[in-house]
Amino acid sequence: MKIQSPLKDLTLVQIVRRFDTDAKARAHLESVLWKDGIVCPHCQCKDQTKFWSIAANPAKKIRPGLRQCANCKSQFTVTVGTVFEDSKIPLHKWLIAYYLICSSKKGIAALALQRFLEIGCYGTALFMSHRIRHALQDTTFAEKLSGTVEADECAIGGVSTGKGTGFSGKIPVMAMVQRGGQVRSKVMPTVNGANLKQAIRDNVKAGAVLNTDSHFGYRGLETEYEHKTVKHMAGEYSRHEGENVVTTASVEGYFSLLRINGNCAAWMRLLFIWRKNMAGRLSIAVLCQLKIL
Repeated sequence: MKIQSPLKDLTLVQIVRRFDTDAKARAHLESVLWKDGIVCPHCQCKDQTKFWSIAANPAKKIRPGLRQCANCKSQFTVTVGTVFEDSKIPLHKWLIAYYLICSSKKGIAALALQRFLEIGCYGTALFMSHRIRHALQDTTFAEKLSGTVEADECAIGGVSTGKGTGFSGKIPVMAMVQRGGQVRSKVMPTVNGANLKQAIRDNVKAGAVLNTDSHFGYRGLETEYEHKTVKHMAGEYSRHEGENVVTTASVEGYFSLLRINGNCAAWMRLLFIWRKNMAGRLSIAVLCQLKIL
């Protein structure tokens, strides 16, 4: 039993129109998570002859979309094992909330989510936001960055000001941005040469063009990458080398959006990575990656 979906890229208007009921939202979620056929979340059985549907019956508290697995004798719906499991919030509101959170360039407040989705209380909207962001912690990257990559580090959160305050009371975050491509970002335990170079080796393909500032921690990468630097301390922020521009403007632009309260930096960092990497191709199909850890 292979379920196909005709939907690919969706706008907010399309989502609201197409997923105005839980039945429509569930049908599409099944087409995404079970695109190769139903899979039992309890025993991982894929034999389509082992499943049968149970008709919804509110009087007997039988929920819509319920199925039975003959292999393990368990009952399940498509939401088992996802961030939507055991939630009394209508499924179509979950899908719209996911789109609003991940498509808004600077994020969306839980209060705004509460108003837009007509959710009863602020706590429920906050719960939805936290659960979706928590799911993003499972993000993995199959390929390393290539081409021209810009790398830099910054301090997130904290209240210390003035020159020379460094990372005191703040969270050090490093980011690598591929021009015209994706971004990688991680919280650094300590900003030193060993950690910076290891992060680059883990995320950037050898031989790529690497643009950084003149921080001492990036020294020694010349044998692995085409390493080019700009000297911010000397007032240099970009320079032309033929048709190429040596600058860290892209990664600094990413940091300008990321500078938020340090208490939620880890979740928001992942959310910004998600938005950046999915820019222009947001689709409900990416919900298949939203698993509870």
